[in-house]
Amino acid sequence: MTSEVVPSEEELAASGPDSFAVQIADQVESFMVAVTEVAKGDDPDSAVPYLLLQISQLLLAGGRLGAYEDIVPEERYEPDTGPDPDMDELRERLAALLAPIDVYSEVFDPYVPHSKPVPSRISDDLADIISNLRHGMAHYREGRISEALWWWQFSYLSNWGPTASASLRALQSLVAHVRLDTPLAELDGLDTDSGAEDGDLERQAGRVMEAEIATPLGLSPER
Repeated sequence: MTSEVVPSEEELAASGPDSFAVQIADQVESFMVAVTEVAKGDDPDSAVPYLLLQISQLLLAGGRLGAYEDIVPEERYEPDTGPDPDMDELRERLAALLAPIDVYSEVFDPYVPHSKPVPSRISDDLADIISNLRHGMAHYREGRISEALWWWQFSYLSNWGPTASASLRALQSLVAHVRLDTPLAELDGLDTDSGAEDGDLERQAGRVMEAEIATPLGLSPER
C-alpha cells in the first residue's frame, strides 16, 4: 500500500479546488455548519438521522487523514490561533435537543482487555469535535495549510476520531433500535458524573417508550 505524499504549502495553494487540503477543509466546514444548525432546534424531527449522516461524512475525512503518512508542518512551533472558542452554548443546546438519548455507554479503547463501559454524552462529544476542528480551521483560514492538516490528522488520531466513532455507534444503535422496533434499555440514573461499575448499566435497564424518543426525534418505525 502506498501513502499519499503531503505537498508543500505552495503546491497545496496552487493545486486548486480539488486538492486534498481543500476537500478536507470543505468536509470540516460542512460538519461544523451542519451541527450548529441542528443545535438551533428548528427541525428536531430530523436531528438524529441528520447527525448520523454528518458524523459518517466527517469520519470519511478522518479516514483519509489517518491513511496519510505523518503530516509534518512547515513551522517548528505551532502559531497561536488565539483563545479557544466557547462551546458551552452549543453543548447546552445539543443536550436539550437530545435529552432523551444524550447519555450512552461506551468502551473507551476496544484493545484494552476487560475495559469497562463508561457513560458519555453525544452533546459533549459533538462540542469537543467541533472545538478540535475549529482549531485546525483557524490555521487553514490564515493560509497555514500544512499546520491545519497536521492538526486535523493529529487530533483525529488522538481525540475527535475516537469521539466521533463513539457518537456514531450510539446514533446508529438508536436508529437501529427504532427502525427494527426493539425497545431501548432505559438509562435513568446513568450520568457522566457517575462511576459505572460492572453490572450498573444492566441494573439500570428498563424500557423507554417509543413516544419519548422515536416520535420527538423523527425516528418512528414505518409500518
